[in-house]
Amino acid sequence: MAYTYEQLHAMTVVQLREIAEGTGHEAVKGASTMHKEKLLPALCVALNIDTHVHHRVLGLDKAKVKLEIRELKRQRTEALAKKDYAQLKTLRRKIHDLKRTIRKATV
Repeated sequence: MAYTYEQLHAMTVVQLREIAEGTGHEAVKGASTMHKEKLLPALCVALNIDTHVHHRVLGLDKAKVKLEIRELKRQRTEALAKKDYAQLKTLRRKIHDLKRTIRKATV
């Protein structure tokens, strides 16, 4: 049976060890003594599953927000050179808020 990373991550160690026994792959040799954090990547290698979980940003134009962040960083550098600390504080807060909106929209 073909598994996904999410399915394997949701399984218990006992279930993962049973799957590892059936593979017979070199990466899962000694699976009976492995903990889940070691067993899961080894099992992904044995089953040829991508261990990286891909994230998506929903409901937001990420490229547009990142472009705005780059512009604000440029303005931040100028404000730092001018020693305009009030402007610097507002720019840093805007950059922080935009980064948080991207993180919140990430699924």
